[in-house]
Amino acid sequence: MDDIGPEGQAALLDSAVLVVGAGGLGSPVIQYLAAAGLGQLGIADPDIVERSNLQRQTIHGSADIGRRKVESAAEFVGELNADITVNRHELRVTAEVVTDLIADYDVVVDASDNFPTRFLLNDACVLADKPLSHGAVYRFEGQATTFTGGQPCYRCLFPEAPPEGSVPNCATAGVLGAVPGTVGAIQATEVVKLLVGHGKTLEERFLIYESADMTMETVPLETRPDCPVCGTGGLESLSEATYAEDCAVPE
Repeated sequence: MDDIGPEGQAALLDSAVLVVGAGGLGSPVIQYLAAAGLGQLGIADPDIVERSNLQRQTIHGSADIGRRKVESAAEFVGELNADITVNRHELRVTAEVVTDLIADYDVVVDASDNFPTRFLLNDACVLADKPLSHGAVYRFEGQATTFTGGQPCYRCLFPEAPPEGSVPNCATAGVLGAVPGTVGAIQATEVVKLLVGHGKTLEERFLIYESADMTMETVPLETRPDCPVCGTGGLESLSEATYAEDCAVPE
């Protein structure tokens, strides 16, 4: 593609991206970033592959059931593009490890499935001035946006997490398998555009995808002056926030 060219391909080869979550969203992100010729790919996930995962987590197969997802994902990448360096982070992302974890990566991808991790990645990326690609899915719906490490951020959308149990996860509510494929492909596209410096990302826009009636719209995303993280007098350290229950930043 002339829009990317040798310079863009070299930029991809010189880049490092961390994908947090090797499940439904992480699968297409990992696959397309590997195929694009990324130089270094970090994969963080503490879980093992289960049979119920396979309808949406397409980088894993029946033979991988019971294996660590980071191992299965790394093997998939190696078979697709052996020139990529894969960093396996078999861990749960917590406030104690996240700062060191993201330090050596150019872009972070939130392909997680829970609110504590989403808020933690947002806060850590704002403090570190790291771009963050966010995606989430639920039944027939998906959403995506890109934060560039400054304003606005995820907490401008959602200052705190919803009450525990009020939003079912994919394991209990289900999700159409192709929906995370679509949203994850959008996230991978956003990452590539960031790394090669081409096009307009979803920065300051929130994309909503509804597969049931096949509609997609974007709404403006504005900075909240009173945002507890990126607003005036915002978060200075992750120790100021809690990443359990409401994931709040105390005033």
